[in-house]
Amino acid sequence: MHMDGLPENNNVAIAGKIVEECVFSHEVYGEGFYTFKIASERLSDQADILPITVSERLIDKNQLRRGVCVDVIGQLRSYNNYNSKKNRLVLTVFAREICILAEDEKKNINQIFMNGFICKEPIYRKTPFGREISDVLVAVNRAYNKSDYIPCIVWGRNARYMANLKVGANIKVWGRVQSRNYQKKMGEAVEERIAYEVSVSKIEIPHADEKMNIVELTTEE
Repeated sequence: MHMDGLPENNNVAIAGKIVEECVFSHEVYGEGFYTFKIASERLSDQADILPITVSERLIDKNQLRRGVCVDVIGQLRSYNNYNSKKNRLVLTVFAREICILAEDEKKNINQIFMNGFICKEPIYRKTPFGREISDVLVAVNRAYNKSDYIPCIVWGRNARYMANLKVGANIKVWGRVQSRNYQKKMGEAVEERIAYEVSVSKIEIPHADEKMNIVELTTEE
């Protein structure tokens, strides 16, 4: 599979094994969408557990069973989850192409490219071991005056560079989609949560020939 013909500002190529079977998500103009999760292995033998959203028109949902390996090409999308007491940003890989992989076709791929705009002041920090990190929220324009808001984490020298960029700056980033477990204190209780973000490996600052167009978060088309 390849990414030719897809929108140039938000491309994801990812493969992995299904670890949560698909369930119905929502319907748009009579078209049903389903979600499931895959495990995308890292070189460190750990795995990122990532959500995938797919249209019923792309594949028979009955093929998307636990243990099956899939190859997905699409975009990283965001939407607001209004079901919780607080408005929460939810990320998913929205499939444009999907295929089932045979056992001997197993791949270890997780790549993303985005061309967007910094829409929140970057947060620069250091870990207790002195590792430099910047947290950045990037807005990526979509068709029909929509935008996706993608949290990114940047390391080392790139983190220092990113920390000096201003809101509205146009950036191109390359990296991988990852999951991260964390704990959220809710009064006396502690809630286990999963965050999804882009771990950035490369940054490029293009010429400022586009205007920032940040709009309200939306669901799928």
